[in-house]
Amino acid sequence: MKRRFKSHNLPNASLVKRLMAMMYDTLLVVAVWMLVGYVFIAFNDGEAVSGPLFSSSIFLATFLFFALFWTRSGQTLGMIAWRLRVETDEGQALDAKQSLLRFMGALFSALVLGLGYWWILIDANNLSWHDRWSNSRIVQLPKQP
Repeated sequence: MKRRFKSHNLPNASLVKRLMAMMYDTLLVVAVWMLVGYVFIAFNDGEAVSGPLFSSSIFLATFLFFALFWTRSGQTLGMIAWRLRVETDEGQALDAKQSLLRFMGALFSALVLGLGYWWILIDANNLSWHDRWSNSRIVQLPKQP
């Protein structure tokens, strides 16, 4: 059963806040990549590694990083810092399928010169392409007293 968040009717997050959270999360993702690289190098007698297995492992580790945060609390560490949360349109935590749709959609949004993200600026509800594709949204949480 999906976790339902207590607060609802929160405003959708702005592009600037999303980008700031992404900058924080990028630092963490790079650390995950380094860990994956270390494991591969350790099993390759200290030699550099490349190839489809390594690339696939990096991709999978990146997806798992986001999916674990999104499905459990709805927040990555960068999102916590900027008081953001990803949730379904019904105010619940994402499931694995939605996380995969969101992750792949975000990747596509970035690969087409960021158009999926820039879309937030013209969308009436501040939704990106991957928000719409995954039936999810990033909300701005209120300041804690």
